[in-house]
Amino acid sequence: MPKTDVIIIGAGLSGLTCARSLQQSRVGFVILESADDIGGRVRTDCVEGFRLDRGFQVFLDAYPEPKRWIHLEDLQLRSFYPGAQVWFGGRFHKMSDPFRRPLHAIGSLCNPIGGFTDKMKVAVVRAKACRGSLAEVFNRPERTTLAHLTEAGFSPAMIERFFRPFLGGIMLDRELDTSSRIFEFLFRMFAKGNSALPEKGMGELPKQLAAGLPADSIRRNSRVVRWDAKQVELASGEVWDARAVVIATEGPAAAKLTGLTPAVGSRSVQCHYYVGPRPPAGEPILFLDGTGKHPYNTAVFINSISPAAAPPGMGLLSVTALGERPVNEADARQQLRSWFGEDVAQWRRLREYVIPHAQPHWSQIRVPGTIPDARLGRNRYACGDYRWTASINGAMESGRFAAEAVLNDLGAPNRVAD
Repeated sequence: MPKTDVIIIGAGLSGLTCARSLQQSRVGFVILESADDIGGRVRTDCVEGFRLDRGFQVFLDAYPEPKRWIHLEDLQLRSFYPGAQVWFGGRFHKMSDPFRRPLHAIGSLCNPIGGFTDKMKVAVVRAKACRGSLAEVFNRPERTTLAHLTEAGFSPAMIERFFRPFLGGIMLDRELDTSSRIFEFLFRMFAKGNSALPEKGMGELPKQLAAGLPADSIRRNSRVVRWDAKQVELASGEVWDARAVVIATEGPAAAKLTGLTPAVGSRSVQCHYYVGPRPPAGEPILFLDGTGKHPYNTAVFINSISPAAAPPGMGLLSVTALGERPVNEADARQQLRSWFGEDVAQWRRLREYVIPHAQPHWSQIRVPGTIPDARLGRNRYACGDYRWTASINGAMESGRFAAEAVLNDLGAPNRVAD
C-alpha cells in the first residue's frame, strides 16, 4: 500500500500551489487528479492549430499571490487595451482608462455610456480601492456591488451600459450582487496592473506550477471514490495512506467528497470560439454588450491579443454568454453580423465550452480580512477559490493557506517564502 505525508485531491491552481508550499518545507505529497491533465478550470486546448482556453479568462498581473510561485516573464504576457468598446445605440463607443490613455479618455467623455460626472467618479472609486492594505479592503463595510456603485453616485446609464456587462464578464454577474469587497479587490488589481493573456494560453499557469514538482508526484486519471483523514481509495481499487488529506477540487466536487453543503453556489458560463480568415487589424480590446439584449455579453479577438493563439492568416473570436441556457444560433449570428460585419458572421464555430461551475457565487466574504481556516477536521483540509475569493489569486492563496495549516498541524517547519 503506497504511503505519503499528504494526499492532495485535485491538480487545479489551489492544489498545485498547496503542493509547491509543502515541497518548500520538504514534506512528502502526492496529487491525485481525476482528469487526464492538470489545471482544473484553467486549461488550454490545442484544436486545429488554435489555442483555446476552457472559457474566456484573463490574468491580472497585479495579483500578489502568483508572483510567489510563477515567473511572470516566462508567461510572455500579452496585454489588453486598458478600456473597452461598448455596444449601445447601434454602434460601439470606446471607454478608455483615463490614467493610462488620458487622451483617448477625453474623447469618451461625451459618449452615451455614462455622463461626464460618471467618468470622474471612476477616479474616486479607483483611489478608494487602491488605498490601504488588502486586509483593510476585505474589512470594509460589505454590501452588494450594485449598492456600492449606486452609493458612489454612478448614474443608472453608467451602471446599466458599462458596469453590468464589464463586471458580468469578470465576475459572471450582471445582477451585481457580488460582494463589494471582491469588486474593490478586482478594481484595485485592474488599477495597479494589466489584464493579459499568456502567449500560449492560460494553461501555462498550472504548467509552470507543476514544472517545479517531482515528476512522479502528480497522478492523472486517478479518481477518488472514498477518503478519510488517513486514507484515500481510487476508482481503480488502489488505496493510499497519508498523515493528512487536502481536498483541492472545485466547490461542487468538494461537497460530494466531504458530504458537506457548499458554502457558496455556482456561476455558470458558456464560451464559444469562432474561426475564420484574419479580420482587419484592430486593437487588443474587449467588446461589451451595453444593451443586455444580445446572447453574448462579451467578445474578443484572441489573436489581436496573442497572435500565437491562431495559425498565420487566421482569426480567433471568443464570445461569452452568461448562464447555461443554450444560445440561439440565429440570434448569435445576427449579433456577430451587427457587431463585426457580414464576413465575421460567416465564421465557423470551432468549439464551445459550457461550464456549470465557472466561479463560486460570492455575495458575501465569510471571513473578512482574515486567513480562512482550511481545516475540515483532524488531518482533513480543503482549499479552492470558493473558500476565499473568486479569482486566480484567491485559488492560489487558499492552496498556500491549506499547506500552512497542514505544516502547523504536522509540526513541520514552514519554509514558504513571504
